[in-house]
Amino acid sequence: MPDAGAVTGRRVLEPIRIGRTTSLRNRLYRAPVLEGAGDGEDAAATYAKQFVANAEAGVGLVIQGNSCLYDEGRTSPGMTIVSTRERMLRLRPMVDAVHAAGAAIWIQVGHGGLFAMEGWHEPYASQRRGPLLAASTPPLALRPIFRRAPIHVMTADEVRAMASDYGDVALWAREAGYDGLQLASSNAKLLDQFLSPFWNRRDDEFGGSTSARASVLRLIREAIAERAGADFTVTVKIPVGEKAPPFTAHTTWDEGLELARLAEEFGYDSITPVEVSVFPDTTLSRGGIPSSIWRNTAMQTRFRRAAPRRSERAVLIAGYVLGGATSRFRPVWNRSRFQATKAVVSIPVLAVGGIRDAAEVDGVLEDGQADLVGIGRPFYAEPGLAGRILGGSDEPSLCQYSNLCVPAQMLGMKGACYNPAVVKLSRTRTG
Repeated sequence: MPDAGAVTGRRVLEPIRIGRTTSLRNRLYRAPVLEGAGDGEDAAATYAKQFVANAEAGVGLVIQGNSCLYDEGRTSPGMTIVSTRERMLRLRPMVDAVHAAGAAIWIQVGHGGLFAMEGWHEPYASQRRGPLLAASTPPLALRPIFRRAPIHVMTADEVRAMASDYGDVALWAREAGYDGLQLASSNAKLLDQFLSPFWNRRDDEFGGSTSARASVLRLIREAIAERAGADFTVTVKIPVGEKAPPFTAHTTWDEGLELARLAEEFGYDSITPVEVSVFPDTTLSRGGIPSSIWRNTAMQTRFRRAAPRRSERAVLIAGYVLGGATSRFRPVWNRSRFQATKAVVSIPVLAVGGIRDAAEVDGVLEDGQADLVGIGRPFYAEPGLAGRILGGSDEPSLCQYSNLCVPAQMLGMKGACYNPAVVKLSRTRTG
């Protein structure tokens, strides 16, 4: 970790407190991405291999990528299930190691809803025990996409029960030593499906207006306060503007800012504003077309096993190609979102999306556009990247945002850089 005294006057080096219990040594965090740790007994060790290196390099906070609330509902075989206390507590050694290296750590928890892998991934679909959970019945034109799995629209009582389950998971997370919990409420996952008028067409207390759709977040926050303690840090991703097919309902820019205001009102301790799509495409990971899905032999093999029918593979590939073609990389692509959010809330705002080097980090923080800055996939190529950023280096990140790692995440492979050119450069740089 660099000597903070060696580079003075930079806001990224300033400590910050989020909520009542999360104290960070600086304002750089590792954003949540899928590590491919899976759900085996070696999951903690797999996470530790990445996170401890990041902590030793100096990040103030690590956000562990999406873990699943229930036994079913993962969007990738590489996700970890935290549906019981025992499953959560097995991660304790990793949490302790991250703390020993000087960083705080949150766990992100969610559910895939309509896009859970039980609905598309053949080995899991064939062993599915329950239906896909949904906020509402999908639009008529999209129902053929979900024909392989029954869909269950959650009742109001089941929504309240889910909120209570988040409370239990938060309690176990606190017991395991985590400093906080982030809701996986973006990128077309179940909570995002409740927030989005594209998917949520309910006519009960959880549908209709922006505030009614957001009430699921209120219930979850209340349940976590009741079970894990009101002082346990809870943070949320908020969709500010949503890509959707033409002439369809979707979360608008103004609705996204209203969601942010509501999240603060509900008692969330920080907000991460992001651009999302109503489909789980590469909007959230802007960059190139992930051609590795048909060029990388290991991915091809796993992909054919996951989607044996050529027609299904074609649909998934089309989504990748369209997402990559329409969501090209742009540095700091969520800047307008976190700037706008910062203007309407008083709680800390976390920036993420296309941030790669010290100049971009400093630009966000020094101008007061956000309170923390997150970097995700660039850490795949450079686990020690934080050291250069905190040290003020002008050396660029190796990551090219090619998105070649995205299919690997979907298929449960190791969280790593799959761009051969970047891997070669990384090996040269590390000697």
